[in-house]
Amino acid sequence: MKNGPTLKEHSTSLTIILRGLDVTILFLAGTLSFWLKFSHLDMNIMYKNVLLLGVLLGAASLSFYGAYRTWRGAPFSFEIKCILSSTVSAFLLLIISGFMTQSSDLFSRIWIFSWLLSSTILILAYRFALRSTLGKLRKKGYNIRRVLIIGDGELGQNVANKLSQHSEMGLVVKGFINNGDKTAKDLLVKKIPTLGDLNDINKLINELHIDQVWIALPISEFACMEKVQSILATSPVTIRMVPDIFGFQLLNHSMTEVAGLPVINLSTSHMLEGKNRLLKSIEDKILSSIILIGISPILLALAIGVKLSSPGPIFYRQERISWNGRSFGMLKFRSMAEDCEKDGVTWGGASSMSVTRFGEFIRKTSLDELPQFLNVLKGDMSIVGPRPERTIFVEQFKHEIPGYMQKHMVKAGITGWAQINGWRGDTDLKKRIEYDLYYIENWSVWFDIKIIFLTFWKGFIHKNAA
Repeated sequence: MKNGPTLKEHSTSLTIILRGLDVTILFLAGTLSFWLKFSHLDMNIMYKNVLLLGVLLGAASLSFYGAYRTWRGAPFSFEIKCILSSTVSAFLLLIISGFMTQSSDLFSRIWIFSWLLSSTILILAYRFALRSTLGKLRKKGYNIRRVLIIGDGELGQNVANKLSQHSEMGLVVKGFINNGDKTAKDLLVKKIPTLGDLNDINKLINELHIDQVWIALPISEFACMEKVQSILATSPVTIRMVPDIFGFQLLNHSMTEVAGLPVINLSTSHMLEGKNRLLKSIEDKILSSIILIGISPILLALAIGVKLSSPGPIFYRQERISWNGRSFGMLKFRSMAEDCEKDGVTWGGASSMSVTRFGEFIRKTSLDELPQFLNVLKGDMSIVGPRPERTIFVEQFKHEIPGYMQKHMVKAGITGWAQINGWRGDTDLKKRIEYDLYYIENWSVWFDIKIIFLTFWKGFIHKNAA
């Protein structure tokens, strides 16, 4: 195994190089976009000022969103989100500053948008190339970090297995420190030995040139953790602690700070964070208003069709459960006979209900769901989110399906990740929950837009629609 100190010792220099590359790319992308738009490079003073401001805003945004943090071990998707957030924010600020100074009409919007697109693509391209190169070097033994894991029980084994499976991260486990746990010896990772006990830590750090010590002890070993902390108090190595949460069903688990206290989030949603919650609300209000205006003739035609097809009200209001377990009246165009539920409801009984001929059409095409945009406008629902269930079924399923209530951490939606993948109507509820929780875990505005697009593309008419 090569020591590879050259790259390791110059991590600070690498950060400086990254900053320099980003600034250079922002400048060159702006210049190239100007040349493609105007076929010359003779910028007037106004364009030069905008170019300078754009480069400064871009550099500041990249730093603000953490583009120069250590990405070792994090998936490239995290870095993509960071870069996209940085460049879009920078150019939004640039456009806003143009409106505030009443100078936005003086420069080309096509130039601005092509600058945004080209700089984003170029930054992502070189970051991807850099990641790939570093990954290959680490697999060959360069730019590695030597890791010593304290705790050779089940938690320590899980940690070692995870790190061993991702050699591109350059985190090489040199061995375990035994904490007295004899229950997991049969789980030992091949070729990774137990090197000693707690009294041998400092000696092993010096002999093996350890860079990082990972504490992988059960929560019950609190006294042992205190001893480890005392032993490592004078050591210069990086110390990491792996919480014993492998047995938990997690949702957006993370580390945060509340009132100055470190807190581990085992189950939360970043949709509930202030700025994201506001962004989601604005998205829902704007899109639902636009959609309701656009489909108003369709709503009128469907209302007439429902009224003429059978006696009874136009709308069917049904109690459903949404955000934080709150109930609301979900609206649909009535597709069934007025008294079809007089004998009660059962899960999977939708297909046996007395449906009108017109009702069958609007259910198969999901047109009966359109009034729910009024629920969105009112704030009961979102356009995209887990589909809500009736109260009677929520009370039943929350005791039967692991993680079922976690989907109620966010507002229910008209459409969702599960629905566009075919898990709708009376299909397997466990699979629907899996898709719903995946959506909550990976939410972003771009994900919402993707789901909305796919709903129009393939989600309205489906064999499982009901």
